[in-house]
Amino acid sequence: MEFVAKAKGIPFSPYKLRPIADVVRGKDLAYALGWLTTYRTNRVVPLKKVIESAAANAKSTQGIEIAELCVKEIRVDEGRIFRYFKPGAMGRASMQRKRFCHISVILEQKSTAGRKA
Repeated sequence: MEFVAKAKGIPFSPYKLRPIADVVRGKDLAYALGWLTTYRTNRVVPLKKVIESAAANAKSTQGIEIAELCVKEIRVDEGRIFRYFKPGAMGRASMQRKRFCHISVILEQKSTAGRKA
C-alpha cells in the first residue's frame, strides 16, 4: 500500500533540493530520516517534514510502523517564480528570481516493495 504526502510553495529552489532528494529516494524510512537529521543545512527541514507526514499518514490509517516503510518516490517540482527588480550597474535594473517548489513523497511497505522487484 502507498502513502502520500505533499507540500506546496516551499521557499527553496528545486535545483537545490533535488540532490538531497536523490540521496533519500529508494531508502528505508529510518535511514532516510536519520540521514536528513544529521545533514547540516536548513534545506532538509521541509523534506524531512513531508516524509514524516507521510509516515504519520501510514501510522494513522493502517497502523504501520516506521521500520516497515521505505521511500518509493520523492519528487521536487518547480513552483511559482517570484520575479522582482534590483538596481544593477550603470543605472540598469537587473531581474531577480525567487524560486519556490512543490514536494511530493510516496512511501511503500517493504514487503510490497520486495515482491515487485
